[in-house]
Amino acid sequence: MSAASSTSPAPATGAGAQTATQTRWVPRTNPWLIAATVALAAFMEVLDTSIANVALPHISGSLGASTDQGTWVLTSYLVSNAIVLPLGAWASSVMGRKNFFLFCIVIFTISSFLCGAAPTLPMLLLFRVLQGAGGGGLQPMAQAIMADSFEPHKRGQAFALYGLVAVLAPSIGPTLGGWITDNFSWRWIFFINIPVGLLAFILVTRLVDDPPWIKPDRKRLFNMDFLGLAFLSIAMGGMQIMLDKGEENDWFASDFIRFFAFLFVGGMVALVLWELHTDKPIINLRLFRYKNFAICCFLMMLVGGVLNANTVLQPQFMQALLGYTATTAGMALTAGGIALVIMMPLAGWATGKISARTLAVCGFILFTFTFRYAAQVTTLQMSFSQASWLRVIQMLPLPFCFISITNAAYVDLPKEESNQVAGLINFARNIGGSILIALTNAQVTSRSMWHQQHLQSAMQPGMLGYQSHLNALQGFLGGSAGSANSAGLALGSLYNQLNQQAAMQGYQDVYIELSWMSVGLVLLAFLLSKNRPGQGPGAEAMH
Repeated sequence: MSAASSTSPAPATGAGAQTATQTRWVPRTNPWLIAATVALAAFMEVLDTSIANVALPHISGSLGASTDQGTWVLTSYLVSNAIVLPLGAWASSVMGRKNFFLFCIVIFTISSFLCGAAPTLPMLLLFRVLQGAGGGGLQPMAQAIMADSFEPHKRGQAFALYGLVAVLAPSIGPTLGGWITDNFSWRWIFFINIPVGLLAFILVTRLVDDPPWIKPDRKRLFNMDFLGLAFLSIAMGGMQIMLDKGEENDWFASDFIRFFAFLFVGGMVALVLWELHTDKPIINLRLFRYKNFAICCFLMMLVGGVLNANTVLQPQFMQALLGYTATTAGMALTAGGIALVIMMPLAGWATGKISARTLAVCGFILFTFTFRYAAQVTTLQMSFSQASWLRVIQMLPLPFCFISITNAAYVDLPKEESNQVAGLINFARNIGGSILIALTNAQVTSRSMWHQQHLQSAMQPGMLGYQSHLNALQGFLGGSAGSANSAGLALGSLYNQLNQQAAMQGYQDVYIELSWMSVGLVLLAFLLSKNRPGQGPGAEAMH
């Protein structure tokens, strides 16, 4: 049984007095061992959200599927993952948080083996749904376990470790996935989860315990909010399919996309109305009446969006316009990962010294400048070292935003709600990632087309600059000005340069737009309560 110690009650009123007089639970194991153990399981899961991306062509070819069909390998995982993410609090109340965490590890590990062994695409999709469901409980439970295992003033350092997992894993996923696929087989991107899952299961069994306020009640299994779960599934399925297939199907010009947009909006409206009026909601939306928590969820949604969109945009630019391989593009992101490893502990230490609001504001101000810098250096002449340095610059403000928002989300809330808080914060981050990846990709395409049309207007036969450049290209290709063959080659080369220039300007425009979004985040961060550094659940903020 876990050991406990008590603290003397501090003179306070209301929620503060109640919390102060309660016995403070202390885990029997060193909190850092607990944090490392649950972070290992969470890292395994977060890695799987991006590791399969670069292997899709190999998976499709191996299983006799089209590239279009292969993308469902990602979508099926993300849909089931998004559905399970907010359900951790309910599942923990039924079986206990530790047991639920172990159950998720088992499901994730077994389904990883089945994914690697899948003989057909339909079988792989089924197993990916199971894998996403198992993984959906790992992130929020890992964060909730960390939150309860550490004293409030040390919680920021624990969240630094969790932030490293949540931010670093998606960054190295494509690189690791590309290397494994190129050197072994796509099946090994799933098989590598097996030893990690076994180790995590053993360590969690031996080191992790539930705090006394988490008391399993198996009767809740039969009192589950099935209607809320149905609305959540409809909303998340509609949203993910709409976002994944939107650009491919010309967005709302397609009946297919409009149908899933209707499912998303209708399912979400029904979910909110139902959850606010049912006695035992599967998602406690009433937590959003706490101002800090509501603002933190919105901020985390945008931070998750910025992180994931940026992780897609930069390697995509390098592969499409600079000719990098997937592995080389991933290597350019490595320096950012190293910077993250250095900055995360520093940001964790800073949360114990500086208020979350101040750190978040500073982080978002830095984000504004990093995106402006990205717009300047994202050119067709960008070198590998410039790409690596850009990634370092982009990673520097992220730990301060991520940890401060995560920490601030728990302020003013009862500690019994830590499972719900963790689930909803992670849910917001993942949803933000899906939305901003889709929007930024669509915007790159839209802005590239706009620049293409603008540049083409300057490519008229009567224009001196155009004719001079065309003649120079013909001479370079070894033909005379009147040669039809060399003229065709020169014209083709010129239009290729135009398309590359337009695409580059499309990426630059999106970075400028992200910088303006960061300005909005700065203003929004000022709405957070100025909490005392190291403040935890149940304490009152300094308004």
